[in-house]
Amino acid sequence: MKPNIPKGTRDFGPVEMAKRNYIFNTIRSVYELYGFQQIETPAQETLQTLMGKYGEEGDKLLFKILNSGDYLSKITDEELGERNTLRLASKICEKGLRYDLTVPFARYVVMHREELQLPFKRYQVQPVWRADRPQKGRYREFYQFDGDVVGSDSLINEVELMQIVDTVFTRFGVRVAIKINNRKILSGIAEVIGAADKIVDITVAIDKLDKIGIDNVNAELRADGLTDEQIEKLQPIILLEGSNDEKLKTIAEVLKGSETGLKGVEETRYILSALGSAGCDNTASNANTLHNEIQLDLTLARGLSYYTGAIFEVKALDTPMGSISGGGRYDNLTGIFGMPGLSGVGISFGVDRIYDVLNALDLYPKDSLTTSRILFINFGEKETAYCMPIVAQVRAAGIRAELYPDAAKMKKQMSYANAKQISFVALAGDNEMAEGKITLKNMETGEQQLLTPEELIGRIR
Repeated sequence: MKPNIPKGTRDFGPVEMAKRNYIFNTIRSVYELYGFQQIETPAQETLQTLMGKYGEEGDKLLFKILNSGDYLSKITDEELGERNTLRLASKICEKGLRYDLTVPFARYVVMHREELQLPFKRYQVQPVWRADRPQKGRYREFYQFDGDVVGSDSLINEVELMQIVDTVFTRFGVRVAIKINNRKILSGIAEVIGAADKIVDITVAIDKLDKIGIDNVNAELRADGLTDEQIEKLQPIILLEGSNDEKLKTIAEVLKGSETGLKGVEETRYILSALGSAGCDNTASNANTLHNEIQLDLTLARGLSYYTGAIFEVKALDTPMGSISGGGRYDNLTGIFGMPGLSGVGISFGVDRIYDVLNALDLYPKDSLTTSRILFINFGEKETAYCMPIVAQVRAAGIRAELYPDAAKMKKQMSYANAKQISFVALAGDNEMAEGKITLKNMETGEQQLLTPEELIGRIR
């Protein structure tokens, strides 16, 4: 029978892994510039940790793991006959696969609280699993790359996370729009129009503005129970235009009766101002300069049951790909485990979507996809014995090098170098060995040079 893999999972070959590692290494290096430290948590968590944290739908999408041994030993024939899947699962499964990185992180903080130096700045890159229906761009196993700061209320954390985003995408060569909003502003809007209990309905509706247009948004708000008067009051907010400063002035005027709303305006003004002074701002640039936009966007309403302050979302400007990064401020990370809630702020990079963006824009640096830089041709035992210490010397200089293992035909060895896109080939026959040198061939230009091992290393570098 032909082997296959489970639906919603993928193999990654050498080229894909080179691209993915370029993404991981780039993001990792930027996090570390800002003092973040890496942690990892187990692929499996107890169902006690996972259940009830993602809502009813999330609970259904958890991959559950059968208990070891005779997991049916304590199940009666009557219980089996009832075929109540959820009740059975609670008795025969104690563990499940990680659904996201946030709940395991919260569990980690609670368990290791005494060891942690607050504020605690962590990043984590690991696969997560969801028993979702596989479709294009949606997998049952995929990677998340999260960064969080917990134990600090300072808005400097928000500013630095946006600088991290800006730096990461600048290094990738991808122009992005960084969209910013604040949960407090949205709560203030609901408060001043007299619909504080409708905050989720309002934000879900206005979040669809780009997709369905203003008339359909208003119809949806009406269907959610808002009056025509309340919807009318919302219009200047939904249709805000102008610079970030102009938008903030308009919002502050609308929210002058809401203490919560004005606090959100003040927080957002600080973040935008600090980003501007740090060199991330929404000003025009010349065509040769990579430039990321920082936009205040009131239609942004990420996971409002979770976020309590600033909210972020990042979209690529030069290819339609949806959100490629996002996050925000939350006040109760550890509250789900009974520990007084630590305030935190975090972002998550969408690795799979970033992969697609870099593919679409052909932005992978060539050297990130190259395996070996040089291949030493194998002409036989005597020549191999001559080359082996030179190969060791080249590797010691930090250059990726291979010695072809068999004395195969020259054509086969050169085809191997071409297939792996190896830039240089080294040849040593009787003449080279007599002089203590190597012939180096540049596979792109065809140029050949007779060099000492030291010269060869300098030439490749």
